[in-house]
Amino acid sequence: MIKRSLWILATAVILSACSSGVKLNDVPVEDKNASASTSADATSVPSAAQSSVAPVVSGKAEAQGVAPAGVNVIYFDYDSFTLLPEARAVLERNAAHLQANKQFKVQLEGHTDERGGREYNLALGQKRAETVRRALTLLGVSDSQLEAVSFGKEKPAAQGADEASFAKNRRVEIKY
Repeated sequence: MIKRSLWILATAVILSACSSGVKLNDVPVEDKNASASTSADATSVPSAAQSSVAPVVSGKAEAQGVAPAGVNVIYFDYDSFTLLPEARAVLERNAAHLQANKQFKVQLEGHTDERGGREYNLALGQKRAETVRRALTLLGVSDSQLEAVSFGKEKPAAQGADEASFAKNRRVEIKY
């Protein structure tokens, strides 16, 4: 009887030590890409040493990591990470640009609309970014030039609760 009581007490202590009082919905989200002009705290702006995407310095604008002309955003359907036919031109243009400039690195930023929970949207944004990453590697881009990240619903492109706003927020941005 004493062994059983000690066993139950030890199990309860271990389980209570493993629990966390932090609610995931209450965790603040830090914007690591905020510029000093939009950030309330300029000290939160990341330095080049904090990012794994290294800037390229040169005299020519094309050699400074400038993205190819045109829109560098790929949009997705609701609750989907499947590429739409409209994405083909954007992917091919960026793949050709990255193959011609092997020193360039891009960050593929996955985003979602505001519907759904925080964890679900972060996972969906990551799947969208990974889908674009996979498509670019299939088009011949080196995987070392690509970094896929997710912002979920934390950085909307459009404010509003209508379908047009939601559609603009379901995207992957290709950032050089």
